[in-house]
Amino acid sequence: MNKEKAYYHLPGLFEFYELYSVFLPLFRKHREYFHDWCEIGSIYGAPSDCIWGGGRAGFGDYNPKEVLSLMQEYGISARLTFSNSLLEEKHLTDKKCNNLCTLLGKNKYIQNGVIVHSELLLKYLKTNYPEFYFVSSTTKVLTEFDQLLNEINRDEFQYVVPDFRLNKAFDKLNTLSVDQKDKVEFLCNECCSFGCNDRKRCYETVSRKNLGEFCPEHQCSAPESSDGYRFSKAMTNPGFIGIDDIQNTYLPMGFSNFKIEGRGLGSALILEFLLYYMTKPEYQLIVREEIYLDNMLDLF
Repeated sequence: MNKEKAYYHLPGLFEFYELYSVFLPLFRKHREYFHDWCEIGSIYGAPSDCIWGGGRAGFGDYNPKEVLSLMQEYGISARLTFSNSLLEEKHLTDKKCNNLCTLLGKNKYIQNGVIVHSELLLKYLKTNYPEFYFVSSTTKVLTEFDQLLNEINRDEFQYVVPDFRLNKAFDKLNTLSVDQKDKVEFLCNECCSFGCNDRKRCYETVSRKNLGEFCPEHQCSAPESSDGYRFSKAMTNPGFIGIDDIQNTYLPMGFSNFKIEGRGLGSALILEFLLYYMTKPEYQLIVREEIYLDNMLDLF
């Protein structure tokens, strides 16, 4: 890994397959359109009706073999988002989730990973699918630096995604060793209220839904929550990490990994993330037109 480059971990492995099937060829063919200081580290997600899933309810229904083939063609690590926090022993035999692990675990070109919350699932995956690397999920809501440090020091994890409220704790983050910094993966574009106390309960509601349990919708009490996700609003969040922050603060400090959220959003908004974080300003219109004018892609 080049320490002078930012590695983005992008949302929608299954959810936005059609978008990436158009974007990735453009990214390879016209690398001059994009910042030379950034690369794609992975694309993450989970199919619909995937009980090990968490964080967001998956809605992707693209053929996993086609998804894997696309990632292999472009040399990109595929990450399964298996961050359900409420799994029990009986859930570990789920056929769909195990089949996905079997398929993606056989990738001979680049190592694939799993984003995980449950300790039970982590143990199961390490035993049965040791070919994966593992990512500690942001759904653990690690808001205290000591919690984050303990997680970073665990050998099981190659990456750890802290709660976005630790993004600007520079005095503490800068005390990490080089190896520890390599494991931190910052969540850049969270729109959730910085003072939210319900984040863990919100994630648990998603976990229950993915398990097929009947449960009421989580009612967010944050101001303006009814507006849904707005990138412009996320940019005003105290935890927001923009491209100037990445270039001028995080990379010089020795941090290289940045996660873009958005699995539950539309592909048009994901394109805006790709334009903002990866595309040179003078080429953003060209990239946008290339994507929008593709007759096979429905962005709305």
